[in-house]
Amino acid sequence: MADAAKTSLSPMLSVRDGAKAIEYYKAAFAAEVLFRIGEEGKGVVVQMSVGGAEFWLADEAPEYLNFSPESLGGGTVRMVMVVDDPDAAFTRAVGAGGKVVSPVEDKEYGWRVGRVVDPFGHHWEIGKLLG
Repeated sequence: MADAAKTSLSPMLSVRDGAKAIEYYKAAFAAEVLFRIGEEGKGVVVQMSVGGAEFWLADEAPEYLNFSPESLGGGTVRMVMVVDDPDAAFTRAVGAGGKVVSPVEDKEYGWRVGRVVDPFGHHWEIGKLLG
């Protein structure tokens, strides 16, 4: 019997400078490029993976109603990254150029989590369930 197709759901982040975003996500999250089309200055579309978790990014294209958080004055979603060591992942993201929104700390709802905004305006909550 053939395997049934698996459904997946992956966010696509719109950014102003896709080539620079690729380098940030590589440095901040050890992201790997799985697929890439386009070139710097003309727009890129990239599929990336962080520890097997996939996401996409693309240069914003207002003509297709794809806007970056920089153009909108903020984002409408947050990325949630669950990792074994949120302190180390958070430190790496900030060291690569992210800005601290809230530091990593134990929360009353049972998570150790912090929030960083990347240089392209996307917010990342980096944490893990305690216990």
